[in-house]
Amino acid sequence: MVEVSVCIGSSCHLKGSYNVIQTFQQMIEEEKLHDKVEFKATFCMRQCSGNGVAVSVDGQSYSVGADAARDFFMNTILPIAK
Repeated sequence: MVEVSVCIGSSCHLKGSYNVIQTFQQMIEEEKLHDKVEFKATFCMRQCSGNGVAVSVDGQSYSVGADAARDFFMNTILPIAK
């Protein structure tokens, strides 16, 4: 099971966390990964200095722009989940 967390704190909210969450949820649905991805939103992950939204995948931190969320999912999360 892949653990994916997206920050919804103030800074990440302003950087587009809602769009990242929507994209990830859509991708989980499309790829039928409900039983393979534990997806949750979390408050501040202390990664506010990045240009994008703070995302954690199995404890590894990333900064993901809302416009890059789909590519990030396909290239980072999907290979681990399959």
